[in-house]
Amino acid sequence: MIRTVLGDIQPEDFGVCYAHEHIIIDANVATMRFPDFKLESVENGVSELSQFYADGGRAMVDSMPSDSGRNVLKLAEISRQSKVHILCPTGVHIAKYYDDGHWSNHYSIEQFTELFIADIEQGIDRFDYSGPFVERTNHRAGLIKIATSEHGLSPRAKRIFEAASISHRKTGAPILTHVEQGDGALEQAHFLADHGVNLSKVVFSHTDRKPDVQYHRDILQTGVRIEYDSAFRWKTETNPTLDLVMELISDFPDQIMLGMDAARPSYWKSYGGNPGLSYLLNEFTQLMRSRGLSEEQWQRIFISTPADAYNFNSI
Repeated sequence: MIRTVLGDIQPEDFGVCYAHEHIIIDANVATMRFPDFKLESVENGVSELSQFYADGGRAMVDSMPSDSGRNVLKLAEISRQSKVHILCPTGVHIAKYYDDGHWSNHYSIEQFTELFIADIEQGIDRFDYSGPFVERTNHRAGLIKIATSEHGLSPRAKRIFEAASISHRKTGAPILTHVEQGDGALEQAHFLADHGVNLSKVVFSHTDRKPDVQYHRDILQTGVRIEYDSAFRWKTETNPTLDLVMELISDFPDQIMLGMDAARPSYWKSYGGNPGLSYLLNEFTQLMRSRGLSEEQWQRIFISTPADAYNFNSI
């Protein structure tokens, strides 16, 4: 099954999916340091995702983990009103999105593991672990989000990655990783494999920001899934994300997905920005098809590969 904020569904009901998004980012340390990251509005979320639904989209994977702007109640409300399936993660982001004294800098592997599994099996805290009281909702996490910075696997990251590995093995939950500026994917893959993770249930994000074809072949040969999310960002004459998709899709037909990672209001039409979250379904789909992408390949990128990647693994 796939675990959405409104309950478990079968993979065949998932539909056209964006594999890495930011639908809600509430006020937190990250938005204090990076004010342009704030995405607080349920109304704007409903408007944007309703248009996404009208354009054929059916599912989005939110990627904001614990105490970094996550709000599962807002995600659930947006899902109800827009009809878009939304997955909400447990997990922990890179250190720069938290203050120096944050619990994520001090928790043990065992503590992280307990927190992740509780989010997956019991329900996500309505206060998002921001205070001394925990009030679990009936909205459960559908994946584990973890991350490395440009410095790679720090001692903090190793504790989090090991806890995510244990949680994955115990619950079957898929894993989504942040690969800072696309660098360090192979280190992540080797660490997760060494800790017993089924790499077909691991999705790497942002790797197209380092658009070296051989690097991507090396990543894909480990068996992980890749999620490209820079398609609308390139200001160059060519589009390296498009080039990667067209170069690799034939050799790795079930390992490539797309997302927007649109973590700024300036990217959302409902906030007055561009290009809007339907970009991949409209403009970028046209670009891929003009380069020869087949309907079967399109269906794999947006439907069958996400449904398999974000499906809970058999325990």
